[in-house]
Amino acid sequence: MSIAIAAAPGRQDLHTPAMRRRVIAGTTIGNALEFFDFTVFTFLMLVIGPLFFPAASGYGQLLLTTATFGVGFLMRPVGGMLIGSYADRHGRRAAMTLTLWLMGLGCALIAAAPTHAQMGAAGPVLMVLARLVQGFAAGGEVGASTTLLVEHAPPEKRGFYSSWQFGSQSLGVMLGALTVALLTAALTREQMQAWGWRVPFVIGILTVPVGAYIRRNLEETLEQPSRASAAQPAASAGHQPLRRVFAEHKALVVKGILLVIGGMVCAQIIGFYMPAYANKELGLPATSTLSASVVLGAIGFLIAPFVGMLADRVGRKKVIFWSRAATVCALLPCFQWLVSAPSTGRLMTVIALLAVLLALQTAPVITMLPELFPKAVRTTGMSVVYGLGISVFGGFAQFFVTWLLHVTGNPMAPAWYLMVTVTLSTVVLFWIRDRTGHEIDTREA
Repeated sequence: MSIAIAAAPGRQDLHTPAMRRRVIAGTTIGNALEFFDFTVFTFLMLVIGPLFFPAASGYGQLLLTTATFGVGFLMRPVGGMLIGSYADRHGRRAAMTLTLWLMGLGCALIAAAPTHAQMGAAGPVLMVLARLVQGFAAGGEVGASTTLLVEHAPPEKRGFYSSWQFGSQSLGVMLGALTVALLTAALTREQMQAWGWRVPFVIGILTVPVGAYIRRNLEETLEQPSRASAAQPAASAGHQPLRRVFAEHKALVVKGILLVIGGMVCAQIIGFYMPAYANKELGLPATSTLSASVVLGAIGFLIAPFVGMLADRVGRKKVIFWSRAATVCALLPCFQWLVSAPSTGRLMTVIALLAVLLALQTAPVITMLPELFPKAVRTTGMSVVYGLGISVFGGFAQFFVTWLLHVTGNPMAPAWYLMVTVTLSTVVLFWIRDRTGHEIDTREA
């Protein structure tokens, strides 16, 4: 009896308001730092391209640079599977700390990468290696951090808690775009090419210890089995989460991948490709296009919690369906209006509208993914779904759109690509159960 009384407060402390606020703050800060590290590369593509691929044409440089950005997404499924499995065996907090240090390693490799003029092909090779390391880290980060948020949240507030995952990603995007915009405004073109482009990656290295310290003090939600229970077959099976996901939950994996690709493609095109598109295709200045990305990140960060609360109130599926329907309807008019008379004001307006629609569809999706799987394989399941969904459709969206623009010569190509992808991704909603407000740990774990 005394043992039970002593153990109870520890479990209760896990769900106190103070602990929940600490989890939101710690996850948001750490995740924002990681996504700053991972995404800042895309805002520097127009600078990095000529330095590392000087022999290619302007189109070729952009294509090769977007491909270099995209290879990071090839490792996201691998990182998701391995780090997700690690999180389901050893804890979410340990996995989140590991991803931070790996992301910092990727930043260090990019910051030190020699240009083509300095060491020939060695520079691009090192850049690709760095992006692979960062992709591996990002693949494990999203699953572990979202799972931690969901498992700390009361059932009626899971949408609000997990919305901070998308909010923190948006914050990282905003900080990355703002950093590059400030450097572009403060430095000459020669300074930016000589050393300025390396500064954001050095900043990324310096932020890693801060994020690791914050995450070290978060409360773990994965209950480690006792020696007695570890000897039981059910418990030992829980230590093979990756095998269990593919053996027992294949249908959920397929549904989750189909669900996630619509939001991922929108995020990559609207959030990361638009600066290069507006500069290369529409002739807008780089500072204006970077400012648009700052606006997108700020909107996502500010409204994500409200979207989460809306999804908790009316249901995930309703918010996702109607926001995606609105996105499909808005894309073509938005791009036509922008292309017909390109200007900074129009770009900001289009980005702001699409940013709201992106937040409305993405925050509830991020909540639904961990809700699909039982606790013992939750991080692995979500990481597999997220990693596979984003690796091809999200990571190479910029590459596909750049190629489509070149082949068709049609500046509306991004809009058509987005419309088709979002429509196909929405259909699967009819075969996914909405667990809004329901317990998710009552099933066999």
